[in-house]
Amino acid sequence: MYGFLIAVGVLLLLSIIWMVYRIQTLVSVVKGSDKKVVTGSNKVNALMFILFLVGAGGLMFWYSIKEFDNYNLPVASEHGVVTDQLFWVTMAVTGIVFIITHILLFIFPYKYQYSERRTASFYPDNNKLEVIWTVVPAIVLALLVIGGWRAWTDITAPAPENAHVVELMGYQFAWEVRYPGMDNVLGANDYRLTNASNVSGVDFTDRNSLDDFSSPVVYIPKGEPVLFKIRARDVLHSVFAPHMRLKMDAVPGMPTRFWFVPTKTTAEMRAELNNPEFNYEIACTEICGRGHFSMKREIVVVEPDEFRKWVADQKPYIVNNPALVADLPLELKELAEITISEYK
Repeated sequence: MYGFLIAVGVLLLLSIIWMVYRIQTLVSVVKGSDKKVVTGSNKVNALMFILFLVGAGGLMFWYSIKEFDNYNLPVASEHGVVTDQLFWVTMAVTGIVFIITHILLFIFPYKYQYSERRTASFYPDNNKLEVIWTVVPAIVLALLVIGGWRAWTDITAPAPENAHVVELMGYQFAWEVRYPGMDNVLGANDYRLTNASNVSGVDFTDRNSLDDFSSPVVYIPKGEPVLFKIRARDVLHSVFAPHMRLKMDAVPGMPTRFWFVPTKTTAEMRAELNNPEFNYEIACTEICGRGHFSMKREIVVVEPDEFRKWVADQKPYIVNNPALVADLPLELKELAEITISEYK
């Protein structure tokens, strides 16, 4: 360890000495006291710009092509197609500008390397050029922003009436998945009701809560709208389902939402990828503590008939834990007992 620190110190010291020498050379040029300033390093540095342009550019294109399938995952939702289109249009616009500007950036130091036979010309301003490179990027960026805004408002707008509701609640360090039961209406929740047996803080004085149930996986149907109602119990989390092109923050005290239409079942995606072990998943993409890495939940996309059968087979919270409704008012308690008896 000490040897490494000493080596770093020596390198820093040599760098300082070199920089001092270069500063002295530049000062002499400014003062005009040293006419002999062109050295071999002038041409070497200029040539290295070209070599870096070719080498780094080649590596960039090679790596992008090689890893394309790893970062461009197959899309499995309707809005994901729109998201991908926005991404590639933005990538094309910014990528072309990036490539052109960086080619010029590295060619100019070579083309205009210092020469005693060439004098720099004074070019104070050009109003027409200023207007062009201000107005054109402004228009292009405005169009990109408007396209993204339209897609965003669509997926965060009120979901269709027939959307299947799923609540995702993030907490350190897991996701609680709650379904509204056969009535497709989630019951109310209150953070003050949260305890070991009521992780979501479900308020069972709301009769809509009596058939709510939890699931270890996120079951959703193919080809039908799904509404994710998202909230957090403690700190910031983020719901991320890459194949659905779905990402939404889970914010304490500020419920968020996101609706989408899955287009491929899990079985269909496994066949497409030729991977029988593939699973869709939800992951947390907001660093939320030391257990952040473990915040995952599997998504299972099935055909609509299979989904409805699965929902009908699930047992509500109160069936698995009748104590949750032991203190309800008489009228609601009787209703809860009827619900429990229906599932026994």
